[in-house]
Amino acid sequence: MTRPPLAKGADVSSAQVPQPGTAPMTLAQKLVARAAGRARVQPGEIVNCRVDLAMFHDSSGPRRLAPMLAEIGAAIWDKDKVVLVLDHFVPESDDASRGIVRFARQWAAEQKLPHVHDSVGICHVVLPQGGHLRPGMFAVGGDSHSPTGGAFGAYMFGIGATEMLGVVATGEIWLKVPQTIFMRWSGRLADGVCAKDMVLAMLGQHGMNGARYEALEFCGEAVAALSMPERMTLSNMSAELGAQAGLVAPDAVTQAWLAGHGVELAPADIAPWHSDPGAAGEQHLYDAGKLAPQVALPHSPANARPVSDVPGVPVDIAYIGACTGAKIDDLRAAARVLAGQRVATGVQLLVAPASVRDREAAEREGVLQALVDAGATLLATSCGACAGYGSSIAEGATVISSTARNFKGRMGAATAQVFLGSPFTVAASALRGVITDPREVLG
Repeated sequence: MTRPPLAKGADVSSAQVPQPGTAPMTLAQKLVARAAGRARVQPGEIVNCRVDLAMFHDSSGPRRLAPMLAEIGAAIWDKDKVVLVLDHFVPESDDASRGIVRFARQWAAEQKLPHVHDSVGICHVVLPQGGHLRPGMFAVGGDSHSPTGGAFGAYMFGIGATEMLGVVATGEIWLKVPQTIFMRWSGRLADGVCAKDMVLAMLGQHGMNGARYEALEFCGEAVAALSMPERMTLSNMSAELGAQAGLVAPDAVTQAWLAGHGVELAPADIAPWHSDPGAAGEQHLYDAGKLAPQVALPHSPANARPVSDVPGVPVDIAYIGACTGAKIDDLRAAARVLAGQRVATGVQLLVAPASVRDREAAEREGVLQALVDAGATLLATSCGACAGYGSSIAEGATVISSTARNFKGRMGAATAQVFLGSPFTVAASALRGVITDPREVLG
């Protein structure tokens, strides 16, 4: 796995940080200002930004970009700033997926792309694990959950194929400077409650367009206490809240995690990337200590409420997978619930680790063995059933899933009833055979 040095042109050292003038700026403003080459920007302005990194995968990338680049006679502006991840159609299950994956591999070889991650996990997890992200960057991704990069203090958002063509050909993209909406969490989460519950609670309150394509910034004592995988879940599901970006200011936790993945940063590389005191933005306040485990009912992530409001719903399938629900912390959470026990008779527990790196860590720690001993079937480290590929979700099944979305037919079977919950909740529900508050199992 290639772990590149700081991408060419992506100098995010403190010397390059836009310096505040008389008015304080939000983290989002600072990140956009740096990309635009400006000292400062104001919400509502239209600016042109230099892109430090463009990520796309086997579904959004070569099969769409290659013919468009050929048609306009353009080449990739900087191959060192492009990352291709093969995660959606792998492992190949039919002729169509085999053709898509084969084309992606051939095109990557022809283009001599230096940063290709093939069948080692989901793009939003593989990208930071591969050392491609760091605070201060401005990045785009060919996937709606690309805001995951915001967990590292980078401005990252998802774009479509036509916009990606412009980025790949020019290295630039225009942007309307966003307003910032602060999601401020005080207190500490109780045992059995995690970042997925925080997001579902915010979705239940604000709905799927609550962020109005502005920038969310998750902050406060409870957010600062989260691990990087948990912060990634917050930023990832800012897409469900309707945000363009979902940001967490980098700190010592960010620095330590990145160091463990081949990116060494000095304190000065992190210090500038925060919202200034008094920076303007909409404020929403939450008390993490009062948060109960949440579940989203079919067929929307915003159809969320406390698990205690929907007890006793029988489940056929419990799915622990996806970029929001199968990282190492998620696997550990599920194993805590299931260790030494067996899932209920008639329940199929499916586990698809988010990356090979996370799967290997879970193997070393005995986490995977605990899940297998409890009756789990291990699946490939790929997007899998979350995106409806290689799905084991039967028609008419009732599913409790750690994925980000439960739209009708999203996981393959249009008649499936998909509930969303945290890995704690999914595991507890598998154990009991009905949707269950994990705190009842954890004691």
